[in-house]
Amino acid sequence: MTNNLLLRRAAVAAGAILVAVAEFAILHSAAGVDLAANSGNSTRQITVAAVVVAGAIAALAGWALLALLERLTNRARVWWTSVAVAVLLLSLLVGPPSGVGGGAKAILALLHLSVGVVLILGLPRPRPEGLSR
Repeated sequence: MTNNLLLRRAAVAAGAILVAVAEFAILHSAAGVDLAANSGNSTRQITVAAVVVAGAIAALAGWALLALLERLTNRARVWWTSVAVAVLLLSLLVGPPSGVGGGAKAILALLHLSVGVVLILGLPRPRPEGLSR
């Protein structure tokens, strides 16, 4: 992996986290929406630290899978995108419904979508010019 690609992917990972933190700050702090989720028999508040950790885990897991696939197959981008979209859809089915109230569910869905979309669009290596699919 070249230094440029490494820096680009690190920037994409950081960007996904920053987008989530900005959304959290705007919707939770400025708009005053209480962000809480049911976890088993208890309810827990979702903090900015939890948003950062969840975003970092998603980014690093996606990056690691992409790097592994790039070593194993020539169609890494296709396989990774398929897996990433499936994981995003699964996260939307599992995460946001645990939110306490409509506002929390909507914010959780937005956080999952924004981090997922930034990573899905940003992490794969761009195709060289002139190459077809």
